[in-house]
Amino acid sequence: MTALNMAQKAYSQAANPTRTDRGAEYEIFAQITRQLVSTAATRKEAFPAFVAALHENTRLWTTIAADVADPGNRLAASLRAQLFYLFEFTTQHTLNILANKAEVDVLIEINTSMMRGLRGRGDDA
Repeated sequence: MTALNMAQKAYSQAANPTRTDRGAEYEIFAQITRQLVSTAATRKEAFPAFVAALHENTRLWTTIAADVADPGNRLAASLRAQLFYLFEFTTQHTLNILANKAEVDVLIEINTSMMRGLRGRGDDA
């Protein structure tokens, strides 16, 4: 079982057994992105919740990085490289957010773009 499969299993709801892999991935991104949006709005008052949302986002991207680094991953090499680059970027950007050197909007945009891709659309999630 790949790391992405384990993440899907951990984050997906057992009540929806007919969900596709892409649908499960979309739901994971949607859940974490909602957490980022809602906690960013109150980050000063509820900083621990904001940090927890950032942590969940980092866990998601770490799982993706592990999956695309797996030699058995069947995605195209160029797509795997792009996803790994996004992992590196989101990790560094998260550190900058925590150091008050960056805002969370970029992470939200990246996740939203991933959701659009998972839905097969380039215009909206």
